[in-house]
Amino acid sequence: MRARTRWEAVCTVNDLVPESGIAVWTPDGPVAVFYLPHRLPALFAISHADPFSGANVLARGITGDLKGEPVVASPLYKQHFSLRTGICLEDDSVRVKTYPVLLDGEQILLEVPFTQRESIAA
Repeated sequence: MRARTRWEAVCTVNDLVPESGIAVWTPDGPVAVFYLPHRLPALFAISHADPFSGANVLARGITGDLKGEPVVASPLYKQHFSLRTGICLEDDSVRVKTYPVLLDGEQILLEVPFTQRESIAA
């Protein structure tokens, strides 16, 4: 059985910084949204938490490309995480959660799980 999800507006196009990430809050916790205008797709979203330190810092990491893979380097310990899969390139047993992301007009939407509170209210 697939978990129930919904699309949530988390920011606007004007909030994005080319070649960089921003942190947004979702019902699933903090998420890092990256805008890489030279790529298709140009939007990526991963968990904001660095799994090696536990700190919410990945949106502040340096974006790049390693062998064709869009990545972000953690600003703390410098591990690279794939923006497509969330897998750590230095240790493939570690990964961060990825989120489907899309542009709807001026809004950036993330697919996030329903919270228990939302399910009760529905």
